[in-house]
Order: sequence, then structure tokens, then C-alpha cells
Amino acid sequence: MRKLYFGGTIITMDQQLYQPALLTENERILAVGELAKLRSLSSGAESIDLEGRALLPGFIDSHSHFSQVAAATFQVRLDDEATLAEIREHIQAFLWERKLPEGSWIIARDYDHNRLPGSRHLTLAELDSLAPGYPLLLQHQSGHMGLFNTQALNLLNVTAEAPLIEGGTIGMTDGNPNGYMEENAFYFYLQQVPSSNAKDMVDAYKRAQQEYASHGITTVQDGMFVEQMIPLYQMLLSKKLLKLDLAAYPDPSCLPKTRSLFSDHWGGYHRHLRFGGLKLFLDGSPQGRTAWMRTPYLGEPENDYGYGVLSDEQVMEGLQAAAQNRCQVLAHCNGDAAAAQYLRCMRIAQEKWPVLRELRPVLIHGQLLGLDQLKEVARLAIIVSFFVAHTYHWGDAHIRHFGLERASQISPAKSALNEGVLFTFHQDAPVIQPDMIETLWCAVNRQTRSGVTLGEEQCVSTLEALRAVTVNAAYQYGEESDKGTLTAGKRADFVILNHNPLDTPPQELRSLRVLETIKNGETVYCQ
Repeated sequence: MRKLYFGGTIITMDQQLYQPALLTENERILAVGELAKLRSLSSGAESIDLEGRALLPGFIDSHSHFSQVAAATFQVRLDDEATLAEIREHIQAFLWERKLPEGSWIIARDYDHNRLPGSRHLTLAELDSLAPGYPLLLQHQSGHMGLFNTQALNLLNVTAEAPLIEGGTIGMTDGNPNGYMEENAFYFYLQQVPSSNAKDMVDAYKRAQQEYASHGITTVQDGMFVEQMIPLYQMLLSKKLLKLDLAAYPDPSCLPKTRSLFSDHWGGYHRHLRFGGLKLFLDGSPQGRTAWMRTPYLGEPENDYGYGVLSDEQVMEGLQAAAQNRCQVLAHCNGDAAAAQYLRCMRIAQEKWPVLRELRPVLIHGQLLGLDQLKEVARLAIIVSFFVAHTYHWGDAHIRHFGLERASQISPAKSALNEGVLFTFHQDAPVIQPDMIETLWCAVNRQTRSGVTLGEEQCVSTLEALRAVTVNAAYQYGEESDKGTLTAGKRADFVILNHNPLDTPPQELRSLRVLETIKNGETVYCQ
């Protein structure tokens, strides 16, 4: 089946940026060029008049957590709540709507103490008042910490004698757990919270794919695959649920088992799934003050640098595993001390295992990556995937935590560009929605919620921002021969917008709308 697109703005993201027409055949682009020439090749083709709309390569998600986006569809959303009363009202409305019996676990997502008065976490007594009779977990929007009420703590057997967990914290008040946990301690107990059943997860994965597709995304990521997810992935494959391409990155501990059970999915897509490498966590989040910094956070407590999660030895073990398995490594680094650890270990590792350079290592987030570190990033051929929407969502919190001067350099995309560092942009969904249009606006304008321009010198052009989520993202995945530009022979992965983003004033980029998303020549979303 052939389809001929014309009558709008076709932005190829290739050397010749604009083309008047594009012809596809089944899953591939057959040709781009002059309309008259393509008509001669399009006998029997379906003619699609874009009617002035813009056709671009499908957006590529360079880092998120697909399974968590699916799971989040069962959870209470707290992304707009700024007081205890609002949180209580929202949770109670969720309970009334779902008719859940007492004793059922309630999980709320997108809680953020930075929005509450005094920027403080809720006390255990306040947590207990939100949903009496139910074990309750509030997941912080950063994904790096959470709050459990007393009933949840009891069910998880979290007591004053709870063992210390390396690289994590269990909050205590007067010698007893106060419900707060962060990093490895939080992840440890989170994994013990009962999960949804298989039938519910089928619907959840369908909703998650629709969420990504509604934002023009045709390739998604599961950025931290753990052993507990194996049955879910087996279900995804057996039921042929995947319509978008999904790249997954296991934790090093389950890498051997993953390679054994999913051997057909390493190296290339099979039924839309491939495993791209492994994921390392080196620190936490800056808005939660757990990102590992070279200079301390402002305010109380004094001399607070955050902390790292892995020793150098553990990082080296992960890099060795990546080299031996010839697979890419993604390393979560928010703070500049975490970035320093990754750079230090990667420099040694590339000397031992030169193949790591060819495998396109990635530094994920890079919020506080120092400008002085960019030359080393470039020298080691590390790709940086910036969570640039932090400028809007937590820019004001970063000013409080680091001061305006330091906060203005978060996600230093323009400096990275100047140093020859290839970068991509992501949303770390479900931390925020996988909204590529919002991300473009953030990268070009860098405005906080309060309207502060956070580092104007780090703003990039709309074209540079588009490259980050198309051309550069395809390169990050090693898929530049298949995706990223509208070039003959590549996959027919498209997004159709209501206007040309390159002709849209920077402040108005946020008003762009995704009208249609096309994967392998077939519509997967239409407004």
C-alpha cells in the first residue's frame, strides 16, 4: 500500500530541510521530493492532503519508564495539589470513584513537597489522616522517594529495628519510622507493595501506548527493567500488545536472565521490542536534595551534598558487563559529583574495553552537569540526555537549592552544543507526561513556573530542540539508518502537527498540537 503526502509543510530534519511531497510504501518511506515526480511513482497510492499542516519524523523518547507509565494509570494523581486538604480531597474522591474495600493499597503519584507550604514533607500523622483504613503510599514526582502511612509501614514490617539499606534512607522521628524513605530504601519497600493483576496491566499498557502516541512519540523506552517485570513483558509479547517500538534497559543484576529469556530481542526489534543495554543509577534527584553534588545545597541541613548510590567498583562492574555483552550503558547522573564518578570510571573503562566508546554510552538527566565537565564528556563520546523540562517544573526549587547562578546552568544544552556533545531531550515519564511539545518549549524558552528565565544563554533554537528528539535520539539508539529523518528507505514513523514549529514564535510553541501519529505507515493516534 502506497501513500502520497503533500499540501503541507514536510520537515525532513535531513540536509534538505523541507520537501514538497513524501511517498510511502507499507512500513517505509519510498521517496521524497517534487510532487510531480512522486505522482509518477504513486500509481494506486492513497493521496493525503496535509492541508497546511506540518509532517515531521516521529518523536523518539530517549528516556522514560514505560511500565511505570502503565502502572500509573491505577494511581491517584497529585500533580496539581498544593495543600494537605487538596491531597486529602483528591484521595477521597479516588476512593469513592473506585469503590475500593478497606485494606486495599492506595498509591498516589506526583506528590511533591516543593509545592506544599514551607516546602516540607507531610508528617506521619498527616499521612494517616488522608485515607484511614487503607495502606497508603505517596510517590514523589521525582521517583526517588516516597511516604508510607502507618498501616503501610506495618504491612511492610518497617520498624525501628529495620535494617539499614546502603544508598538509601528511612526517615526516623524519636527513634521510630516517620513514613519517609528515599533512594534504595524506598525502592526496596516499593517492590514489596502488591502489584496489579495481569488483566488490569493489559489495559494499562494499552493506555500507556496511547499516552505516548498522543504526544507524537513512535519509539519509547523502559529505562529500568527489573526481574519482576519479566512476566509482564512475556504477556506483552504473547498478546502482541506493542504497536510502538519499545527499547528496554535492564538492571545489571538481571542482565544474564534477560539475555537468556529474550534472546530474540537483543540487537534488533522483534514484535516491536528490543533490549538496548543496561541501566546504572548513580544518584538521586536535585528537587529532593538527593542528587550527588560537588558543592553543598543551600539551606538546612548544612554541608548537604546529597549522596551517591554506587561505589566506583560497582560502576566498573556495570561497565565491564556492558563491554562483555557489547551493549549500551545508560547512567542516571543528576548531580555533578555523580557525573564526575561516571566520567572517572568511563575513562578507565574505555582504556580497558575500547568497545564501550563504540556502544554510545549515555549520561541520563545531567541536570547539574558542570560546564567544566563537558570537554571530558565530548572526549569520551558520551551522549547526554537532558531532562530539560526541569527548567519549568522545578526551576524555582533549583533556585532555592543552588542559588540563581548555579540553577541557571541546569541542563546546559547550548554549552553542550558548543563543545560538540551530542544531546537528546526526555521527560522521564511518569515523572512528567511524555509531552514533547512542552519539552520543545522548555528547551527554547527555559522559563520556570514563576516566570523566571533560567539561564537564557542555555536556550537552544527550535531546530536544535527538534533535532534532539528526532535525529539525535535515533543516533542515541543506534537507529539512525531507520529513524530520525524523513529519508527514502527509513521507517514511515511520522507526527503531524497543526502548525510548522519552525515558523512558530518561541513563546507560542506550547500551543502546538499533535493531530496524528503514524507508526510504520499506520495511524496509531488521531485527534
